[in-house]
Amino acid sequence: MHSYHNHHQQQQQQQQQQQQQQHQHQQQQQQQQQHQQQQQQQQQQQQQQHQQQQQQHQQQQQQQQHQQQEHQVQQQQQQQQQQQQHQQQHKQQQQHQQQQQQQQQQQQQQRQQQQQQQQRQQQQQQQQEQQQQQQQQQQQQQQQHQQQQQEHQVGVNCLTSIFRERPTRRREIVKMREDRFI
Repeated sequence: MHSYHNHHQQQQQQQQQQQQQQHQHQQQQQQQQQHQQQQQQQQQQQQQQHQQQQQQHQQQQQQQQHQQQEHQVQQQQQQQQQQQQHQQQHKQQQQHQQQQQQQQQQQQQQRQQQQQQQQRQQQQQQQQEQQQQQQQQQQQQQQQHQQQQQEHQVGVNCLTSIFRERPTRRREIVKMREDRFI
């Protein structure tokens, strides 16, 4: 019984020691954590400082950019003025081109009118020529008709002239024909 009691005490002491060791170990861990936290804080501070420097640098850059922008604005204004001038020139050129186009159109219209007049004249000439040709054809037809009539009259005249000759001559002609048949 006594030995069991001793043994139990020793176990308790060992457990307490282990607990103390664990407690110390936890403290060490806490210290390490604190140390880590401090390091982290330092890092954060350094980062913050670095960020601040960067911000300052960015601000300077922004100022520079702002100046550049002002410079750009001035340039843009100048460019706009130049563009306006160029646009005015371009407008003038366009107006000039329009005038040229109008002149060309007028010239074209005049040409077209002239062409139309020429075409009309040609048509008139053609009509006149056609009329002349028709007249000539009509005249030719009339002449042909007259010639045919004349020939017909000549044939009739010949026949009538033969029968108008004296009867003795007519008998002779008839006799000659009869002789031929015989």
